[in-house]
This record gives sequence, C-alpha cells and structure tokens, in this order.
Amino acid sequence: MRMAELSRTSGVPVATVKYYLREGLLHPGERTNRNQARYDDTHVRRLRLVRALLDVGKLSISTVREVLAAIDSADTSLHDILGVTQHGLPVAGTEVPDDEARDWARERVDSLLDERGWHCDHDSAVTESLVGVMATLHTLGHTGVASMVDRYADAAQRIAEDDVRHVAGLAAKEDVVETAVVGTVLGDALLASLRRIAQAEVSGRLLGSAGEPVSPPESA
Repeated sequence: MRMAELSRTSGVPVATVKYYLREGLLHPGERTNRNQARYDDTHVRRLRLVRALLDVGKLSISTVREVLAAIDSADTSLHDILGVTQHGLPVAGTEVPDDEARDWARERVDSLLDERGWHCDHDSAVTESLVGVMATLHTLGHTGVASMVDRYADAAQRIAEDDVRHVAGLAAKEDVVETAVVGTVLGDALLASLRRIAQAEVSGRLLGSAGEPVSPPESA
C-alpha cells in the first residue's frame, strides 16, 4: 500500500506517519522509486502500537524509541520489554509533607517490599509515589488506612498475576506491549470505578437504611 492508503487504514494522518518515519518510530517502507515506497500490515501494526504508547501511555518519544528497540531485539526477554515499558509510564507523584513522615513511610514501604520478596527498585518513581501516599496518610492522621497496605498489596498481587498471565499468552511482542500499556492505564481507571461501586454496595449493606441503596460518590 502507498502512504495515503497506510494513513487511511491506520487512521494516522500522513504528516504524522512521516514524522514517525523521521523519528525512527516506524520502519521504512520498500522503495519502489526515488519518491515512493510500499507499506504493508507490519506498518499498520506498528502505527497502532506507537499511538497506544504515545496517546494512552503518555510515553515520551525517546521512551517509545527504547520500547520499540527492545521489541525488535531478539535478545530482549518479554520481562525486560515490559520493564522498559512500565518504567516509561507516568506515575502520579505525591509531595511528601515532612522528613518525619517520609522516614515513617519509607520504613514501612521498604519492609513491605522485602517481606513480600518483591524485587523492585526502592528508589524508583513508582516506589517513591507509594512512599508519598503513605507519608501523606501519616501526616493526616490516617494511619489506619495505611495499616491496610498489606491487604491492598494482596489484591494488587492477584491482579498482577492475572495481568501478566494474560499478556504472556499473546503471540506477538507488539501485542504484549500494547495490551500491557492499555491494560495498566485503563485498568487503573477500571479498578477505581469498580472500587467506588463496591464501596457503595457495602456501605448500603452495612451502614445504609434497609432497602435504600447508597449511590457512589461523584468524582472530584
């Protein structure tokens, strides 16, 4: 297919396709003459992946390039490819109120990771985000919520098992990465929605009047 057909098939504007080619995010087509090239389904598939990484995952161009290089390398394991991808996903930061709260939270997060045998970089962005959340709970006097972190971790472990087993069953590396990104980003939103619905159901059963359902709280 020509460039125009590639654009129509993928839904990506011609100018954007050319930009991806210049940035090395899309492999060149087969040259048919000096000014034209032929593209195929591999280009459509790669464009879909690039858009998922950029638009859904919000990865930077440089990180997308790293992910694609990992995919195209025969020596890179799926675990390492997912690691590069996950590392590039943005993490919501939480400002740590003070040093005392940070130290309290850091001790508990480090213990959590060690006790569970989770081989995670203790200084990674996602770990720092967890420290920030725990520190904020401590500062606000909600250590009771923080004390439930083990139960949250249990649930996270079960979900992660399902997530990874699902992507591991996919044939192509591109499918693994795209599903991991979409599943992580939209899965977070899915979990938040399900949690609110479940909280409303449990609240109505335990705290509400008999037969009067309690509606989920509105999002801020």
